Amino acid sequence: MLDIQKIRADFPILKQTVNGKPLVYFDNGASSQKPQVVIDAISKYYEEINANIHRGVHTLSQLATDAYEASRNKIQDHINAKHNYEVIFTSGTTQGINLVANGFASLLKEGDEVMVSALEHHSNIVPWQMLCERTGAKLVVIPMNENGELIITEFDKLLSNKTKIVAVNHISNALGTINPIEYMIEKAHSVGAAILIDGAQATPHLKPDVQSLDCDFYVFSGHKICGPTGVGILYGKEEWLNKLPPYMGGGEMIKEVTFEKTTYAELPHKFEAGTPNIADGIVLGTAIDYLNEIGFENIQKQEIELLLYATEKLNAIEGIKIYGPEASSGRKTSVISFNIEGIHPYDIGTIIDKLGVAVRTGHHCTQPIMNYFNIPGTVRASFSFYNTKEEIDIFVEAVQKAKMMLS
Repeated sequence: MLDIQKIRADFPILKQTVNGKPLVYFDNGASSQKPQVVIDAISKYYEEINANIHRGVHTLSQLATDAYEASRNKIQDHINAKHNYEVIFTSGTTQGINLVANGFASLLKEGDEVMVSALEHHSNIVPWQMLCERTGAKLVVIPMNENGELIITEFDKLLSNKTKIVAVNHISNALGTINPIEYMIEKAHSVGAAILIDGAQATPHLKPDVQSLDCDFYVFSGHKICGPTGVGILYGKEEWLNKLPPYMGGGEMIKEVTFEKTTYAELPHKFEAGTPNIADGIVLGTAIDYLNEIGFENIQKQEIELLLYATEKLNAIEGIKIYGPEASSGRKTSVISFNIEGIHPYDIGTIIDKLGVAVRTGHHCTQPIMNYFNIPGTVRASFSFYNTKEEIDIFVEAVQKAKMMLS
C-alpha cells in the first residue's frame, strides 16, 4: 500500500489554499503537479551545469551533455525502446505528432488514406487534416458508440491497402477510455500501414512497452507525468525515423553544410535542430525516476480505487450523467467526465473553484466527442496517485452545493 500522506508531502503545491479552502486538485489530465525532487532538479541544473550541449569541449558543456543523454537513456529504458536514438526530445505530444505528420507529406499521394478516431484530441486530428490538404490524401474516422468506445468492427472495415498511417490515442483525455491499441496495431500492420499512438494520457498511469506493442510511433508529454512543461518524447522505430525527412533545419541536425547541398546528422540529432530545452529534458528523467520509485502497479491500484469511489459518490447525485465506459469495466482510467441535467458545466466548475476544487470544464480539445453527445462540454475530474478519498468527499459536496445554487 502507498503511504499517500508521505507522497503528498513531496508536492509543495498541495499544501496551499485556494479561495480560503484547502486545494483539491483534480485537473491532472491537463497537467500533473510536480514533486520537490523535480523542482530541485531544475534549480540544480541552472545553478551547477548550465551550458549548451553536444558542441562544447569545456567541462560544463560536457556535464550538461552527459546529463541530457543520461535522461534519454532513462526514457529508453522506461518505454523499452530498442535503441536510445529512437527517443527524440520534443516540446510535447503536439510537436511529436506534427513532426510525424509533416514527414508523411513526402510519403503520401492523392487517394491514400490517413485514419484517426472519433476519440482524438485536436492535436491528433488537425495535423492529419493539414497533411491531407497538402497531399490529397483522405482522412478516415473510426466511429465511436454511446459508451464512449471505438467501434472496432468499423475500424476493421475501414482498414485497407489505401491506409498508410493510423493515429489513435492510447487513452482518451476527455472520457478516460482505454483503447485496444494492441489489436489496432496488429491490424494496421496487416494492411501495411504505420501506426502512431498518442500516449499523453496513458503515460501518467502505465509504462508503455513500445517493443511489445510493436507501434511505429509513440508520443507523450513531460508535464503530465510530474515533469516540466515544454518537453516531451517522440519514440519512432529506427526504420521509420530514417524514412522521414527532418522536421526543422538548423544547427545540430546537420552532418555537413555547403551552399550547394546539406547532409543530415544521424538519429536522433536529425530531428533535434537548434538548442534544445536542456534543463527540462534532463529533469524529465528525474520525474520518470520518481514515478518508477513509487511503482506503476501501485499508481494504477490507487487511481482505480479513487475512480470507483468517486463514481459511486457522484452517481448518488440526482440528474448526473457520466460519459464514457463504466468505471468497473477495466476499459477506463481515472477520469470522470460528467454533466448535471439543466446546468452548464462551466457554471459548476466556477462555483466549485470557489470551494477550492480544481477541475476542467469545456470540450477538452475534443469537440467531435462533444458534438457526438450533443453537449457543449463536460465537467472533468481527473485523479492522480497523490489524491485521496477525503478530497473526493470534498469535491462531491462542492458539486452538490453547486447543483443547489444553480437549479
